[in-house]
Parts: sequence; structure tokens; C-alpha cells
Amino acid sequence: MNFPETSPNLILVVDDEINIRELIKEFLEEEGNFQIITASNGREALELFQKHSREIAIIMSDIKMPLMDGLELLRELRAIEPEAVVVMISALTDIQSAINAMDRGAYSYITKPFKVSELLIMVRRAVEKRKLLLENKMYQKHLEELVAERTLEVRKAYQELDKTYHSTLTALVNALDSRDTETEGHSHRVMSYTLFLAELMGITDFKVLDTLKTGALLHDIGKIGIPDAILRKPAKLDNDEWLIMKQHPVLGYKIIQGIEKLENAALIVLNHQERFNGTGYPNGLKGENIPLGARIFAVADTVDAMTSDRPYRKALSFENVADELLKYKGEQFDPVVVDAFFQKPLEEWKRYKEMTVAEVSREPLSSLKTPL
Repeated sequence: MNFPETSPNLILVVDDEINIRELIKEFLEEEGNFQIITASNGREALELFQKHSREIAIIMSDIKMPLMDGLELLRELRAIEPEAVVVMISALTDIQSAINAMDRGAYSYITKPFKVSELLIMVRRAVEKRKLLLENKMYQKHLEELVAERTLEVRKAYQELDKTYHSTLTALVNALDSRDTETEGHSHRVMSYTLFLAELMGITDFKVLDTLKTGALLHDIGKIGIPDAILRKPAKLDNDEWLIMKQHPVLGYKIIQGIEKLENAALIVLNHQERFNGTGYPNGLKGENIPLGARIFAVADTVDAMTSDRPYRKALSFENVADELLKYKGEQFDPVVVDAFFQKPLEEWKRYKEMTVAEVSREPLSSLKTPL
């Protein structure tokens, strides 16, 4: 990886003694090929740094100075530029101040009187340190940009995968609808009602909502394994036929349980015919032993079944639905879910049904809107 030049040769020298400033300036410009700018106190140095911070390689500062001393200057410099490399100049009698400066972030220190040869070595090391800090900063920035770029690529790939996943679900549900024309669109509508009830119950977790959406949509997928003679029989099923029909939750569960993304939804498919009092099937689960998604679905399913036309009757009203839910609250239905249903007036449920039916009739699954 090629980086732009990151080791400028401009050095800021700060000292209230003009002789020291000039000595350092003359020596470093002649022997070290550096450019030197000088300041006589911390305030003046701070103004110069704010103007030339991008070009300045290092700052060399005396500790004892009027107006603003070296320690205060160090603090200000580090606040402006955390990667600033500061070398403190200290009198031999004030070594402790130099050590304190290093504790506060100074790179190093040199004591007066100093040998110019030692000064040059110190300056070159400090400039190299600054170069490394800037290169590391640029490298980290490059990594962040690379990560952001790769994250975007992964997100796009996931969106494509998710699109394919939903298209597959659409094909499965449409295959079922083509066999069970009496309830065409039922899976899509009951999915919408399930999400609406979840919203009323305060469920906001995206993963939970996605499980509810998928489980409700696929709840009858097991009917693909039910013979047409039973599934489409216009008359009442006999006992043997009913026993076969009751297998569809288990068949549906077996169809999708091995698909990793559908494992949680498969539990809704398996348990969507369970009843709150334990009289449902296939396992006779009771109360909270029934997965929450299946308990929410049970109410959503009743809403759609009662308010949709059937060959043997016309759609019933939401007043009938309300009576049914109250009658079987705590028996067929979870009381908490029933209470959630009644958080909205029946008139609003009627409007929501009209909106849902309209969307299902004109839109494919992939573009259906949900209330969340």
C-alpha cells in the first residue's frame, strides 16, 4: 500500500531565550535539512501550531516560560492534535518537570546544556515517530474505508439472498393456494393480522417479528401433503379423513424444520392448532407451553376465518369475532392476545381488513406491506 509523504520537515521551536532558539534553528537547518519556525512562549507557539499543524513534524518546547509554560502548551497541543510529537527542553535542575511532561504525553525530553549532536539524534527520532504515527493513522482510515466497503457488499448480498428467500416462500404459499382455492389468500391475510396483533402487544424485536411473519405465512404448508380428495372435499370429513387432515401441522413442520432460517417459524407451523386449554393438536400443549407465535396466530386465524366468505356461509361480522374471542378467552385463546385485539375498536379492525384484502388481491408477497 502506498501512502503519501507523511514526514514534513517543519519543526516548531519554543523557548523564551532567543539564543537557544537561534542556536537550535541554525544547527538543524544546516545539519539536519529541517525548516524551523520559532516562538518565544506557549501562546505564540499555539497560534503558530493552529496555522501550520498539518506541516509541523514536531514541537520542541522549553518548560519554564512566561505567559504559557511548556506543560500547559503540551496540554493544548495534545487536545488539538492527539498525535502531536512534543520534545520538552528542560534545565538540568528541573528533570522532574520533564518526567511529568512525559507522563502527560510528551515524546521525550532533552536537558540544557545539550550537545548539538545529541539534539540532532533526538530530533530525527522524534520526526520518525511522527511519521509512523501519521502512517498508522492513514492505515487505520484505509481499513475503516475498506471495512465500510466490504460491509456494503455483504449487505447487498444479504438483501439479494433475502429477496430470493422471500420469493421461495411465495412459491410455496402459492403452490398451496392453487390446491386449496376455498381459502385463497388466507395465508397472506392471516400473516398481516398476526403482525398487527404483535404490534398491539408491543413486540418490536425484528427477529421475533420476522419469525411471526414467516410462521403465519407458512402455517398450512403441510396441507401440500394432504390428498386432494380430503383437502378439497365439499362435504364434512369423516373420522378417518379428519385424522389425516390433523396431520398437516406435523407434515408442515417436517417440511421446513431443516431450513436454518425457518427453525423458529417451524414451531408456529407445528403448534398453530393447539388450544390454550390443552385440547388442541398435535401435542395437546397448554397455556404458555404453546409458543407465543402460535398463540398470537390462533387469534389472527380466527379473525380471518370468520370474516371471510366460505362455500357453506358468508363472511361474519367483527361483532361476531368479538363475541367468539370473549366466549373462548382462556379456553381456545390466550387471554393476553385477546386483550390485545380489543385495544383497537372494531371499526378500525374493519378498515384494516379492507386494506389487507385489497393489498393481498393486487400485490405479490414480496411487496406486501405490514403494519410495522
